[in-house]
Amino acid sequence: MYKSYSMELAGRTLTVDIGRVAAQANGAAFMHYGDTVVLSTATASDKPREGIDFFPLSVEFEEKLYSVGKIPGGFNKREGKASENAVLTARVIDRPMRPLFPKDYRNDVTLNNLVMSVDPACRPELVAMLGSAIATSISDIPFAGPCATTQVGMIDGEFVINPSQEQWKVGDLNLTVASTSEKVIMIEAGANEIPEERMIEAIYLAHEVNQTIIAFINQIVAEVGREKHTYTSCAVPDELFAAIRELVPPEAMEEAVFTDEKQVREENIRQITEKLEEAFADNEEWLAVLSEAVYQYQKKTVRKMILKDHKRPDGRAIDQIRPLAAEVDLIPRVHGSAMFTRGQTQICTVTTLAPLAEAQRLDGLDEAETSKRYMHHYNFPSYSVGETRPSRGPGRREIGHGALAERALVPVLPSETEFPYAIRTVSETFESNGSTSQASVCASSMSLMTAGVPVKAAVAGISAGLVTGETDDDYLVLTDIQGLEDFFGDMDFKVAGTHKGITAIQMDIKIHGLTRPIIEEAIAATKKARTYIIDEVMNKAIAEPRPEVGPYAPKIIQMQIDPQKIGDVVGQRGKTINAIIEQTGVKIDITDDGNVSICGTDAAMMDEARKLVYIIVTDFEAGQVLEGKVVSIKEFGAFIEFAPGKEGMVHISKIAKERVNHVEDVLTLGDKVKVVCLGKDKMGRFSFSMKDVAE
Repeated sequence: MYKSYSMELAGRTLTVDIGRVAAQANGAAFMHYGDTVVLSTATASDKPREGIDFFPLSVEFEEKLYSVGKIPGGFNKREGKASENAVLTARVIDRPMRPLFPKDYRNDVTLNNLVMSVDPACRPELVAMLGSAIATSISDIPFAGPCATTQVGMIDGEFVINPSQEQWKVGDLNLTVASTSEKVIMIEAGANEIPEERMIEAIYLAHEVNQTIIAFINQIVAEVGREKHTYTSCAVPDELFAAIRELVPPEAMEEAVFTDEKQVREENIRQITEKLEEAFADNEEWLAVLSEAVYQYQKKTVRKMILKDHKRPDGRAIDQIRPLAAEVDLIPRVHGSAMFTRGQTQICTVTTLAPLAEAQRLDGLDEAETSKRYMHHYNFPSYSVGETRPSRGPGRREIGHGALAERALVPVLPSETEFPYAIRTVSETFESNGSTSQASVCASSMSLMTAGVPVKAAVAGISAGLVTGETDDDYLVLTDIQGLEDFFGDMDFKVAGTHKGITAIQMDIKIHGLTRPIIEEAIAATKKARTYIIDEVMNKAIAEPRPEVGPYAPKIIQMQIDPQKIGDVVGQRGKTINAIIEQTGVKIDITDDGNVSICGTDAAMMDEARKLVYIIVTDFEAGQVLEGKVVSIKEFGAFIEFAPGKEGMVHISKIAKERVNHVEDVLTLGDKVKVVCLGKDKMGRFSFSMKDVAE
């Protein structure tokens, strides 16, 4: 049965078609927002996946280039692996929805979003977020929704609800907020040093809009929603918990986890697990869920210690940051490097500078953005957590962490005019025990400074955690959570920024939402922490950017030429510019508006290239002295090349003060000579002289 529902959302019509397409999915919503069309589907397997202790949720965001009238590049001519934007969008859909599925649900669930048409005024990412929530809510898949998502931008100090692609790109705020009917469940933001108070205001503006969307979804669910199916629970039996407590009393588990050494804690838990495996060797049913039972026991123990006793596993105070250290220039010959250590989390970031021509080219759905000048890449090798597994390239987590750090640092980068370089920072995780993404923000900020990038301010990042009790008022916000507190806690609230304000937020939770006091307290705690990190640690390692790029970094000379002269510099089929490059060993980039960037490591050769370009684009003037090479000899004189493609002639009578009978008597091909411009002859051609050059 086909039904269509519509509502007005931020001045545009959102239409949801149910039953029109994809009828065999558990739930399907054919979404239209303006001319943006996304098909969102939710499907689940009939039975739980065996042998797993997690909820197998998969979220996909499929960018089809036909949606913007493009044919994919390359030989294959079809879409390849998911773009970075697609991965990040899938993560933003996953994070708020995952906690709303039952904790003991082990059936495979896939949320697929197929982007079929893109209206630049209606971002497809937002439509997919709403579509996934609607498709799941109307399906028979168990889900404690509905939830809704709103995006907020800021143009000239004014908030914009669900901004267009262009507004999203140029505004001072990129905020995405997901909510249930009661609480905020996800926050992700990139911001141009927005004050904390304004950020909170924007978050709750989005939360209010979400309530109107949830009311709309509830109307759809009431009319076409399916009854939720029953499922096989994978919860740990109460009898097993009771038996474990007899063998391992609460005080023994507390002693096992109460240490600041991750390896010691893991060894303690391993010994407890082995003891329990021996005790339950004859009970296969219990052995199948024993690891989950031990995990739950640890979780309850840690949460009780923190919430009731205000004791953290490593003995820190609730608002205390782990020991910090920062150093710079630890890697020789690279363009910039810095290392940041916080407890057992350690990140080394290396900066590389290159000409703007090496900026990353993008082939996505946003036609306004075709390249990316700043790239941050994050790596998380298995040795950083004491494990062994082969490297298969960056996964979704690595891409997400890299994008978060990139988002945090972009607001302080200089413009291309101020600093005409492509910039790449790579964060290598040496050791990990909580919030490596925020450590990479700190290390990258310092690394950029060591490379001579004139960043506007230092950026630091920190993560706050949360443990909640039975009521909304029973909670504790933790500063600088380590891995154990992340695993067993309710929130990972990452905030990066400068002294002036916030540049990035990413909030993950495992519960059904946060109250406003929790959000305000977490933002205040992270501000206090990042201020301390900048003042007491980072600034003592390097307080401001170095005045120049390092000796191994490329240098860039910029000059402006008449755009009408670009063809003269490039030459036919690039002959002229390639000759300059071959002669001087530099790289040359020319923009359509006539901005020329000359990049190299040899200052003398760079200056030579600059002179050659100048000669090519500048008309000769009488009295101007030039140096060139003899490239052709005729009976009546010699042709001198002053720059690739730029020649002039010296008449035989102007070669020497004494009479010259044959040009070859004085000049040979390849000779370098000085000449002076005499002006134009009767035919309008420039005339040059060797004999009139001043001694």
